[in-house]
Amino acid sequence: MSITRFEENRLHQVESKWKIIGNRGLFAGIMAFIVVWSLFPVYWMANNSLKGRLEQFSSIPTFYPHAPTLENYHRLFQEMGFLGTIGNSAMVAFVSSVLAVAFGSLAAYALSRYQFKGKQVLLAWILLTRIFPPVAFVIPLYSIMGNVGLLNTRIALILAYIVFNLPFAIWMLIGFFSEIPIEIEHSAQVDGASPFQVFRQIVLPLVAPGLAATAIFSFVMSWNEFMYAMIFIQSPDLVTVPVALSGLVTEYLVLWGPMSAGGILSTIPILVFVIFLQDYLIKGLTLGAVKG
Repeated sequence: MSITRFEENRLHQVESKWKIIGNRGLFAGIMAFIVVWSLFPVYWMANNSLKGRLEQFSSIPTFYPHAPTLENYHRLFQEMGFLGTIGNSAMVAFVSSVLAVAFGSLAAYALSRYQFKGKQVLLAWILLTRIFPPVAFVIPLYSIMGNVGLLNTRIALILAYIVFNLPFAIWMLIGFFSEIPIEIEHSAQVDGASPFQVFRQIVLPLVAPGLAATAIFSFVMSWNEFMYAMIFIQSPDLVTVPVALSGLVTEYLVLWGPMSAGGILSTIPILVFVIFLQDYLIKGLTLGAVKG
């Protein structure tokens, strides 16, 4: 029996439709696998934080706590003073991020708008400084902090994190400032605005999403930093979250329960910070992607 042209076209349409559905199903399956793969460690950490010590070391792993307990969180707060540790990390990360973005915005605006001798060399040096591993700055920073009496203080960590985050902030913000049409600034100057007024009242509001995105990345890097916090801080009352959690790995055993509980708690400030600036972050990451 011969197939008419109409039936043949109809058959092709059905095949194309099922092909599209199959491609979408494959894409959805891949995305679901990536999500599960990424979130499973977090789930397992939360699961482990609610187990007692006997269940944690059970020969057959359990995917949910059979006898949920808050003992690990209780030990973390009552015996190890983890609330103060979170406060130390939050203060150091927040202050260093704000200062890095503030100084970085001034430097990035100048590099984006003005031409001067040695500009390309300065840009290359900023990038090169960011490429250097953080360990390269440990000895000079430790010597400087010791000479001025700042070792074992939060100020030492704040200054160290500014040194670490400032080149990143400058390099990231240059791109955001470059997307702002310079004609807007010329119009404001014609109306009598000073250069600083143009920068503060016109340019900064336009790049606010970029400032928020830079602040979030700087905050996360400062929050997770371990080496400087371990070297510059010796007092148990001033340690940050990464150093405190590393202390749960002792000579004879690893305190998996409190460590898992601390890992879960340490993500909360970052989530709050990101959620608070979520709209600005999305706008900042897409700023300049579409030009009208």
